[in-house]
Amino acid sequence: MNDLTISLDGASKIPLYEQIYSYIKQEIQTGRIRSGDRLPSTRALCRYLEVSRSTVELAYEQLMSEGYVEAKACRGYFAADVEGLYQLEGPVPAGRDAEIPQTPSWPYDFTPNGVDLNSFPYNAWRKLSRESLVDDRAELFRLGSPQGEYGLRSAICSYLHQARGVNCTPEQIIVGAGNDYLLMLLATVIGQDHKVAFENPTYRQAYRLFQNLSFRICTVDMDEKGMDAAKLEASGADIAFVMPSHQYPLGIVMPIRRRMELLRWAGKKEGRYIIEDDYDSEFRYKGKPVPALQGCDSREKVIYIGTFSKAIAPAIRMSYLVLPRPLLKRYQERSGFLNSTVSKVDQLILKKFIEDGYFERHLNKTRALYKSRHDTLLSCLKSGLCRAGGDSRQGKKTEDARGNAGPRFRISGEHAGVHLLLHVLNGMTEQELIDRAKKRGVRVYGLSEYDVEPRPEAPAAILLGYANMSEEKIMEAVKILEEEWMS
Repeated sequence: MNDLTISLDGASKIPLYEQIYSYIKQEIQTGRIRSGDRLPSTRALCRYLEVSRSTVELAYEQLMSEGYVEAKACRGYFAADVEGLYQLEGPVPAGRDAEIPQTPSWPYDFTPNGVDLNSFPYNAWRKLSRESLVDDRAELFRLGSPQGEYGLRSAICSYLHQARGVNCTPEQIIVGAGNDYLLMLLATVIGQDHKVAFENPTYRQAYRLFQNLSFRICTVDMDEKGMDAAKLEASGADIAFVMPSHQYPLGIVMPIRRRMELLRWAGKKEGRYIIEDDYDSEFRYKGKPVPALQGCDSREKVIYIGTFSKAIAPAIRMSYLVLPRPLLKRYQERSGFLNSTVSKVDQLILKKFIEDGYFERHLNKTRALYKSRHDTLLSCLKSGLCRAGGDSRQGKKTEDARGNAGPRFRISGEHAGVHLLLHVLNGMTEQELIDRAKKRGVRVYGLSEYDVEPRPEAPAAILLGYANMSEEKIMEAVKILEEEWMS
């Protein structure tokens, strides 16, 4: 074979050598160039295609490295036997019956799980990604520490101490791909001979996870200060899952006295622990930051878990677990053989992101952005939906335009996190509120979705998240809700 008629596109973004490589590879894979067929020499092919000889040599070198072409001394290049080589076909176009269901988009979505991805520092992340891969570092692609790379754990340790008041060392930190994985890992460390108490309502994902792992579970009612320590004692549980800095979904910030009560409960018996989920504690818009419960723990009873999903982006899939020292040895014995679920490349990028100050700048920018949206939502609610019912927080009961006395809507859980709670006192059911909003393209979320045990005495309540909505969208959406729910 002296010539190969290859249509090369000089204007394409694909390099010429890659176009030659792809053509010959496809010809060999499809059998049009059979095993043992001789290929043109690099000198002959470069003259025929009117390209440089180095271009053809690059293509041949790539084909040889993948096993498609063999070079025989003093004879030339020959197509190899490709049986046994990986041949990955392109995706088959899906027919109508195989269409992927599309999630319906909403003009206005008050999801409490949203984040603002437009503010993500793409340029900084791209720069750090390039820097991490600029050198040929074979070490970067070997298995690393099961707990996560020490440099990243050290950066997380420093951040937690400064921002959250957490007292720990890098040796106590385990990095994992999301809270779900870390909670499953924790289950292997503590064993299943425990009864776990959850707040009601609570974060259903954690509740379902422990339930599916065959733990004995129960719920403990809350008051306006959070989980009741006396009821926790009466439940017979020896592990309490709590969110003291900003309870999800009620938004309660646990006061210091209640925190001390929980720590005293944990210290009464050997084997009792508190799992502190600190998922969105970075966002507080009024008063001083509330330190983590772990920082008040002097008896090594708090297992701390946090994530970068809210502070950076959900797709980062990077969370961290801080184990008390007594559990650290048990982790090493029972679960230390499990490899890390986060790639070393991603860990290195995040380490640089924190150490080089990008995380701090992004966090400050995002906090200011969310505060603006929080304040806009709060102002709209107070001047619209909550105005007719008076200020229920100060006990005032005024009459609305229709002469109905008493508050019709009440706000709680504000000034922290990325959502607040709107309690509805006008007699409408939660489903009626959701359906009326849906008719106008506004998606809202009922509190009952988070109830593990029914709370029949609780009035209807709606979660309103604001992280992924602009101020203009928030104002438009609240106006629609006012028209639908006040009519």
